[in-house]
Amino acid sequence: MTDAKAVAQRIVERTGGDIRLALPLGLGKANTIVNALTSLVRADPSIRLHIFTALTLQRPRADSDLQERFLGPAMDRLFGKYTPLDYATWLAEGTLPENIEVQEFFFQAGNWLGNGPAQQGYIPANYTHALDVLMARRPNVILQLLARDGDRLSLSGNTDITVDLLRARARNEQDFLLAGEINPDLPFMPGAAEIAQSEVDCLLDDPSTQFELFSVPNGPVEAVDHAIGLHVAGLIPDGGTLQIGIGSIGDAVASSLILRHRDPDAFARLTTACPFPDDESALTGPFDQGLYGVTEMLVQGVLELLSAGVIRREVDGAMIHAGFFLDCRDFYRALREMTETDRARIQMMPVSFTNQLYGDEKAKRTARVSARFVNAAMKVTALGGVISDVTSDGQIVSGVGGQFNFVDQAFSLQGARAIITLPATRESGGKVTSNIVWDHPHETIPRHYRDTIVTEYGIADLRGRSDAECVMAMISIADSRFQEKLLERAKVAGKLPSDARIPNSQAANNPLKVRSWLAAAVADGTLPRFPFGTDFTKVEQQLLGALAILKAKSGSRLAMAGLLWQGLLRGTSDPERRACLERLSLDHPRSLSDRLTRLAVKGALEAAADEF
Repeated sequence: MTDAKAVAQRIVERTGGDIRLALPLGLGKANTIVNALTSLVRADPSIRLHIFTALTLQRPRADSDLQERFLGPAMDRLFGKYTPLDYATWLAEGTLPENIEVQEFFFQAGNWLGNGPAQQGYIPANYTHALDVLMARRPNVILQLLARDGDRLSLSGNTDITVDLLRARARNEQDFLLAGEINPDLPFMPGAAEIAQSEVDCLLDDPSTQFELFSVPNGPVEAVDHAIGLHVAGLIPDGGTLQIGIGSIGDAVASSLILRHRDPDAFARLTTACPFPDDESALTGPFDQGLYGVTEMLVQGVLELLSAGVIRREVDGAMIHAGFFLDCRDFYRALREMTETDRARIQMMPVSFTNQLYGDEKAKRTARVSARFVNAAMKVTALGGVISDVTSDGQIVSGVGGQFNFVDQAFSLQGARAIITLPATRESGGKVTSNIVWDHPHETIPRHYRDTIVTEYGIADLRGRSDAECVMAMISIADSRFQEKLLERAKVAGKLPSDARIPNSQAANNPLKVRSWLAAAVADGTLPRFPFGTDFTKVEQQLLGALAILKAKSGSRLAMAGLLWQGLLRGTSDPERRACLERLSLDHPRSLSDRLTRLAVKGALEAAADEF
């Protein structure tokens, strides 16, 4: 079909106007059909639409004048000419009609903080349990973006739940209409992702409505990220199994693994020079056997590991098994331009395969030897509880996703470990706080699943340790500005003896120590700020650090005054600084507000240059 409105009308007719719509997470949504359907439903209050999905992708909205100056001119270049989903726009604006309900089990990080309807509609579910939650709702429509190669169709990067839904329909356990939308930018993935044309009830192929895939531009990998990446890379045994995720820490881990493989001497020098004691036993040799990748999310870092030869251990004809993908333009292009033979080394699978051991368990156990599952967290308690998705007052930042699944695998597989990474601190409103906390009202991973925690200050091995050992290990990788307070809380709680002291070797954990350790490697490019390239221009790359500093210090008059003072002391003769101001249209300020913003940006540029 070539008319999305006709597809939407057919859906209403087939369902009788009571639509229980399942949408794949992330990239897999058939946006054109979804918008046609929601438009039809909005215009007719007699139709009911219940949407069950996850990770509804939205291009960022500027929440300040400065963000608008930065993002506005570059939105399409950075994020793609992506067709926004109307239901998400209405939900954000508070205009979602009463006859449309949206429930998600995973949010785009931070997008729905403070949004009552979204927060109320959130369903906490491990990724592997989302299928059961969905099937219990008896969906009668699935709308999926599809790749096509001649007469062949592929689910591409969203095999995650759809494969199992189609299998359930084949067993007559589910009954739904599958409508697909062709997108030529979507890489054609073979294997379990490939489906027969007979599986698709309606197929939209309209070149006039085809949109660019949502792009997640590679952000900078800062010194803290590199420090964490180096610690983690020394924990990965040759011949083992690896899972990593998206983001700057995931990129840092992949970059450090590639450095270890290609230049083991340089990697060993960095780990030897580490001022934190845990890297003394780091694994530093190249990957002679290679790793096998089994990961929920396929990201660019994993592709780079495959290209570098770090991932090359074959399992059932593939070197990587993954549940879904989402990344930058270069990532999609790399997949599209691979030969079919090379692409076959990457098999997209349902999350029931990647995220758990059930089903052909013996083969999975044989394949997933020496597994290391690396995931990021927001906070970790001193007793080892992990917080990755929720604030202290219950606001959902993202979701449980597959993190618990991989931690559970780490405890179920012999020789496996779960590695949780996080920066030791964060700054907001000009105030620095610790990400190592005494307690938290909500935990994503309960403390009895505590395993390996990594900050820029080292590694805390918590598995099988007593509470006293755990608490001291966590305090030892916390920032020293917060160690004494944590120590006293532990003593009051009776978890440490009254004479407990912080080890001298870990009593000076501070950002300067990290930067001093890595300064030479950053300067000579051994630890690049954008290890896998980026869509940001050189000027934008400079601005990213400055804007992050401005955001962190915004709200503190004292901190902002410091930036303004720095801005006053700096001239604009430097051509790079001038280019940054021009990029934000601050080269010729016309108002007092613009002049103050210009000074703050100048000060933040200087501060950013000092930080990395």
